[in-house]
Amino acid sequence: MSNTSVRDAQRPRPDAVLSDMAAYSLTRGAFSDEARETARLCLMDSLGCALAALEFPACTRLLGPVVPGAVMPGGARVPGTAWELEPVQAAFNIGAMIRWLDFNDTFLAAEWGHPSDNLGAILAVADYLDRRAGDNRGVTMGDVLTGMIKAHEIQGVIALENGFNRVGLDHVLLVRVASTAVVTAMLGGDREQVVNALSNAWIDGGALRTYRHAPNTGSRKSWAAGDAASRAVRLGLMALQGEMGYPSALSAKGWGYYDVLFGGRPFSFSQPYGSYVMENVLFKISFPAEFHAQTAVEAALELHGAVRDRLDDIERIVIETQEAGSRIIDKTGPLDNPADRDHCIQYMVAVPLIHGRLTARDYEDEVARDPRIDALREKMEVRENPEFTVDYMDPDKRAIGNAVQVHFTDGGATARVEVPYPIGHRRRRSEGVPLLQEKFERHLASRFSRDRCETILEACSSLDTLERTRVSAFMDHWVAADEDGPVEGDFE
Repeated sequence: MSNTSVRDAQRPRPDAVLSDMAAYSLTRGAFSDEARETARLCLMDSLGCALAALEFPACTRLLGPVVPGAVMPGGARVPGTAWELEPVQAAFNIGAMIRWLDFNDTFLAAEWGHPSDNLGAILAVADYLDRRAGDNRGVTMGDVLTGMIKAHEIQGVIALENGFNRVGLDHVLLVRVASTAVVTAMLGGDREQVVNALSNAWIDGGALRTYRHAPNTGSRKSWAAGDAASRAVRLGLMALQGEMGYPSALSAKGWGYYDVLFGGRPFSFSQPYGSYVMENVLFKISFPAEFHAQTAVEAALELHGAVRDRLDDIERIVIETQEAGSRIIDKTGPLDNPADRDHCIQYMVAVPLIHGRLTARDYEDEVARDPRIDALREKMEVRENPEFTVDYMDPDKRAIGNAVQVHFTDGGATARVEVPYPIGHRRRRSEGVPLLQEKFERHLASRFSRDRCETILEACSSLDTLERTRVSAFMDHWVAADEDGPVEGDFE
């Protein structure tokens, strides 16, 4: 009788990937001034995007407690509303709001993602802990920024060499993992407890990308990050209550993550955890568009003046993009909803060519019914430019190049407009930061009174001011009041 199926029941040491993530999440070392300043900008931008999402009923109907009445006075607050919730559900609310419009920061590598999605978990836990601390030291916004740097780093470093999308998995699983590591540490977990929580986060498995791609593209991609953030908080709280972990959750033969979901390959890492990801994060500044198309939209806006009066004379439109852009947002055929449209490079180029703009409202049905948009989409050719792909993967460049050129029926053509780096790129930071500030102020003004806007702007005005502020005091500024418009229970 063969005993090849017999397995050693000796419990192994934790996988190094879990131990390394846990050790990093518990570090108390200082990060670079650039990382902390960029984290301040990420915080402002993410909360501004969250406020903007409150203009959309498809988002607001998901907010509040799981069941009516299940509020928690003294819990965690949801910015722009009057909700006070237990931190698991608060994390869902905040995470869904930040992610709803696909307008928050991005990091692109072998895997792409939106590291500020983790803020839903971090801010909910920080507010909950600080309000429970009372007059004791409590939790400061400096602690929140530290948590953001760590979550960005965990999510981004694992994304550098490991393309989950290539095996059909969604990047939102990295939100669950990074948030679990950071919030378990914030809750007071030791290394063993963080490892236990992390192992459960990985055992939750992958998240299928079904909802991000035709023919099933849908609104789940707007709340999936909130779901991941809330799951992270739940797993952290369970670990603090003594729930066990699974040390070889990744490497177990036959049943571990590598064998079941990653083709039998262990994860690959090109660098240790530091603050690289926060320093190199990409901001969506000018328009809410899937990031592989950001420079294509910039190019289309530049061409608007040359084509707006000649739309009927267009023969074809050539879009050159990176391999990743060609693979995930080159989309033909009917586009059924806003989630479908904001991940279609042809749609994101057509609207600025026609209107000279691209806003969140331009993905809604009212704009999409314009027959000129689909007419232009049918004339578009999307090609991979190999040089764009090489520069995209170069760690010293991280370019996201696109080029657009319009050809007319009379044989003429516009200039070929190439944009290698979007305005939210680190290489264009000095150009982008003032515009990012304007974006933040615009989002504040859409929700709050002038006095409230000034209060929030003062609280965020400098890194030193922000870092010294208690989280509970900071979150007080974001609670909706009667003069701000709809509040708790009155979103529809």
